Amino acid sequence: MSELDDDRRHLVVLNDEEQYSVWPAERDVPAGWRAEGFAGTRQECLDHVAQVWTDMRPLSLRRAMDSAQG
Repeated sequence: MSELDDDRRHLVVLNDEEQYSVWPAERDVPAGWRAEGFAGTRQECLDHVAQVWTDMRPLSLRRAMDSAQG
């Protein structure tokens, strides 16, 4: 069985730079990350991330680019 076929529960987590990851629900969320609010199988979480993470640039880069544009 591959990791993508894993039926264990996972969480979608988010860091301060608004970058997403998938984390096993039975493990503590690592420092610097917080639960985003979506949970499901690993594949369901990956599908959710694909829908919501439309701009891969870190938040600090987006802010810098916005302020440079005026």
